[in-house]
Amino acid sequence: MSGHGAQPSGALEAGSPEYRVAHLAERLAEGHCGELGVRAEARAGAVLLTGTVPSAQCRDDILRTAREELAGLPVHCDIVVADTTPPDHAEELA
Repeated sequence: MSGHGAQPSGALEAGSPEYRVAHLAERLAEGHCGELGVRAEARAGAVLLTGTVPSAQCRDDILRTAREELAGLPVHCDIVVADTTPPDHAEELA
């Protein structure tokens, strides 16, 4: 039996949730936030976004992009916004 025309082992089928998640990861890396620290994982027919971003605007942009790219799939967002404000008082050491 010939393997001609068969997909290589590990290849993603176009349109599958895993393929769409991989495409989303590329879009996020190329976007204005350039978020390589955000992970998108296909899980049981849904997609989970995790990671830390510098601002709420960046999180909202990533979520909007994910919903566009993954239309028709439920998207769960566990992205945390980093607190970058300086401390308002000195740390007391004991």
